[in-house]
Amino acid sequence: MSTPRALKPLRNPAYRWLAAALVSSMVGAGIWMVALVWQIVAIGGGAAELSVVAGASAIGMLLTTLLGGALADRMSQKRILFVVEVVRAASVGIVAMLSLSGGLAAWQLAVVAFIGGVMAGLYYPAYSALLPSVLPEDQLLAANGFEGMARPVLMQAGGPALASALIAVSSPGAALAVTALTGVVAAVCILKVPEVPLRGERPVAEQAGGTRHPAVALLVDVREGFVYMLRTPWLLGTLTFASLLIFLIMGPFEVLVPFVIKDVAGGGPEQHALLLAAFGIGGAVGSAVIASLRMPRRYLTVMNLLWAFGCLPLAVFGLTDQIWVMAIAAFLVGAAFNGGVVIWGTLLQRRVPAAMLGRVSSLDFFVSLAFMPISMAIAGPAGESLGLPVVFLIAGLAPLVIGVVAIIAARMTRDEIANPLDAVEAEPDAAELTPSSTGELAAITA
Repeated sequence: MSTPRALKPLRNPAYRWLAAALVSSMVGAGIWMVALVWQIVAIGGGAAELSVVAGASAIGMLLTTLLGGALADRMSQKRILFVVEVVRAASVGIVAMLSLSGGLAAWQLAVVAFIGGVMAGLYYPAYSALLPSVLPEDQLLAANGFEGMARPVLMQAGGPALASALIAVSSPGAALAVTALTGVVAAVCILKVPEVPLRGERPVAEQAGGTRHPAVALLVDVREGFVYMLRTPWLLGTLTFASLLIFLIMGPFEVLVPFVIKDVAGGGPEQHALLLAAFGIGGAVGSAVIASLRMPRRYLTVMNLLWAFGCLPLAVFGLTDQIWVMAIAAFLVGAAFNGGVVIWGTLLQRRVPAAMLGRVSSLDFFVSLAFMPISMAIAGPAGESLGLPVVFLIAGLAPLVIGVVAIIAARMTRDEIANPLDAVEAEPDAAELTPSSTGELAAITA
C-alpha cells in the first residue's frame, strides 16, 4: 500500500526529527502566548504592560530577521536552530523560576520577549533553508503542508489549551516552565538531525580566503538578497502583493473583528474564540488539501489568486450580524491564505538559488513583520472614520485587484510555464538511503 503524498516526508528519519522539533517549538509558542498574558495579570499588570512586552518581541524580530537570513546562508542551519532552542529554553526557564519564587517583574518578561523575538528572527530563515537539504524536491510541498496544518492546530489550539490547563491547576509559572521544557525537547530533536553541507557556492573571493570583516560580509549578503529580489520579477511581484495584502487585512481582522462581534453581533469572548478557531481550522484544512496534491502547473497564478480571492469573505464582516456567517467567512479566509502559503514556501525552496534561500526567506518574514503593526495601528482610526462596512469591503475587494495586477505586471503566467515545478522525477525516499548517504541526499536535493 503506497504512502499518501502528504505523509511521504515522514518516512525520512532526518525529517521526522526536524518535524518533531518544529512541533515541540510550536506547542511552546502556543503555551507562551497564553501564559504571558496571565503572568502579567498575576503580577498586577494590564494592557499597557502587555503592549510593552509584545512590542519588545516584535522589535527583536525586526532587528534580526534580515541578518538571520544572511547567517542561514553562511553557516550550519542545524546549529542555528539548536542555539535558538537552547537560548529560548534558558531564558524562559529563568522567568519561570522567578515566577514560581514570586520575584518576577514585567521588565524581566519584556527582556525575555525581546530575546525570543531575536531568536524567532533567526529561526525562520534557518529552518526554510535547511528543509531542502533534508528532503527531495517532490516532498517539499507535503512538508510545507504539514507545517501549515500543525501551526494553527498547535499554536492556536493545542498549546493555548495546555497553558490554560496548567494555569488552572497550578500557576502561570508552571506554564512557563513547560514552555522552557518544549525548548529542551526541540533542541534534543535537532541534535538528531544529520549535519548536511551548505547548499550552493559562496563568492569566489571568499573561497580564495578574502579578508572582508564578518560584519561587513553579512551586510553585503543582506544587500545581495535585496538585489536578487529586485531583479526577480515573480519574487518582487509576489512580495509586493503580499505586503499590501497584509497591510489591508491584518488590522481589520485582528483589531476590528472583536468590535464587530461585540457591537454588531452582540457577542463576547466565546464568539471571538469561535471565529479564531474557524480561521485556524480553515488554515489546517487548506494546508492539508494543498499538501495532498501535486504542485500546480500554474503555481504562481494559483497561489496569488488563492490569496486574492481568499480575501473576499472578509467583506462579510461588514455586512452581517450573524456569528455563524462570520465563522464560515473566517474558515474560507484561513483555508485560502494557508493554502497559498504552502505553495509559496515550496516555491521559494525550489526556485531560489540554494546560496540565497536564507536571505530571501528572511525578506519574506520581514515583510510580514513590517506591515502588520502598521495595519493594526491604522485599523482603529479607519474603522471610526470610514465605518466598519467600508473598511471590511476594502479589505475584501482591494487584494483581488492588486493580486491580478501583480500577476500581469510581473508576467507570472509566462514565467511559471517557462519554469515548471510539477514534473519532478521520482527520487529515492530518504528512508531507503543508507545511513552514510547524507552527502548523497544533499547532492540529490541541491
